[in-house]
Amino acid sequence: MAGRPISTERPVEKVICLLWVEEGTDRSAFNAELLAHLPAALAEAGASTIRLNVEDAECAAGAMLRQSRGPRQHDAVVQFWLPSANPLQRGAIDRVLDGACAAWHGWVVAESTIIPNTLHPAVPGQRTFGWAQMAFLTLPDRLSHDAWLDIWQDHHTLVAIETQANFEYVQNLVVRAITSGAPPYVAIVEECFAPAALTDPFAFFDATGDPVRFRANLDRMMESCDRFIDRGTIDVIPTGQYCF
Repeated sequence: MAGRPISTERPVEKVICLLWVEEGTDRSAFNAELLAHLPAALAEAGASTIRLNVEDAECAAGAMLRQSRGPRQHDAVVQFWLPSANPLQRGAIDRVLDGACAAWHGWVVAESTIIPNTLHPAVPGQRTFGWAQMAFLTLPDRLSHDAWLDIWQDHHTLVAIETQANFEYVQNLVVRAITSGAPPYVAIVEECFAPAALTDPFAFFDATGDPVRFRANLDRMMESCDRFIDRGTIDVIPTGQYCF
């Protein structure tokens, strides 16, 4: 009897890293340097499916959407896949990141793409249409990890789909930190929206021209978030998304 063919595909792990620069660094110059050099350097070190999220000029108008759990938020996000994120296999990647910023932290995550971006597909090296909201979640003291995960993935996911005008929605469940002293995030969420949603709450909550729908969607979203998020304990940042 013929046996099953052995898969030759290499297992991969997704990594998300947050980058910090020295205070006072010009953000536009930092963004330009990252976009020009970091993706190629990471690819040469073994990374694939690289994505950069930067706080660019287009996102400045969305300052009201920011949330912070501390005084100093990170300055950029880089996401990529590796054959192995084990420290023995990651040396070249770590050196690239060390050279790209003043400090960084990273996590291995399990990605779940709830809404793939089919409306405005990313063009390699170009800014994706609209903007990407990055949310970094922590575990409330009042919940076990299992209870938190059940609320977030089994209940909140549908709420996020039905109450917002997001055209991409990716949940990244943290598996483990790969740096010492990393912020205590348990999940990282990326959602893409059209430009209008950056400054218009009605557009964000899929209720343009409909105050009743807006109020219903807003209330439903806030009620759902309060079940698994303690306000003031998460980071939320609007970004420009670049895929490579």
